[in-house]
Amino acid sequence: MMPVRVIAATFVALIAVVTLYAGGAAATAAANGTIRGRVEVRQSSTDSSGRVSVADLGTSAMHAPTDRRAVVYLDPAPRAAFDTREEPRPRLDQRNETFVPHVLPIVAGTTVEFPNSDQTYHNVFSLSKTKTFDLGRYAVGRSKSVRFDRPGIVRVFCDIHSHMSAFILVFAHRYFSLAEPDGAYRLENVPPGTYTVVAWHESAALESRRIVVPDAGGEVEVNFSLGRR
Repeated sequence: MMPVRVIAATFVALIAVVTLYAGGAAATAAANGTIRGRVEVRQSSTDSSGRVSVADLGTSAMHAPTDRRAVVYLDPAPRAAFDTREEPRPRLDQRNETFVPHVLPIVAGTTVEFPNSDQTYHNVFSLSKTKTFDLGRYAVGRSKSVRFDRPGIVRVFCDIHSHMSAFILVFAHRYFSLAEPDGAYRLENVPPGTYTVVAWHESAALESRRIVVPDAGGEVEVNFSLGRR
């Protein structure tokens, strides 16, 4: 039989190994970094003279979307970004004959609610390859939903009000950020590694930057200046 003193020493050593392992794991998690910056969408030189206005299209300015925000994301994303957590149901509201929000980034597998908050009928639909649907006409106070299972971009319209449109960006991971109205964005809890950061805006071509999140973590600043198409 092994002496009690030897058993005790072995037990203490085992605890030390487990503690060391746990501490190392915690240090690894703490080393995750943040990618932050700002997205600027430059006005083209022809905007003042050659750009078609909302009024020219027969749509009043009150219905023009004001939240044409950018979306910044990693492509590809870290392996840890792919999981099966249950997603809350975001809303793409119909309010004052506009979709609110105008841009909605989600994870694949998310179900989006389309409530009607207007005192008129709406008919939400999309012909996008990523997701084709037609919710039919429904009145104020009602809501219909759609599940988005495939990554891609979905253009959303109303069959009754031609001036209504929105974008749903469906991602296979969670490393994306809807920029603030001033263009600021943050991608948090990014593991160390080399990534491609992509900026999307509906009126500009995609732009990307290659960056490195160091082993020590910290913040990496990446700014974009997008030219209008």
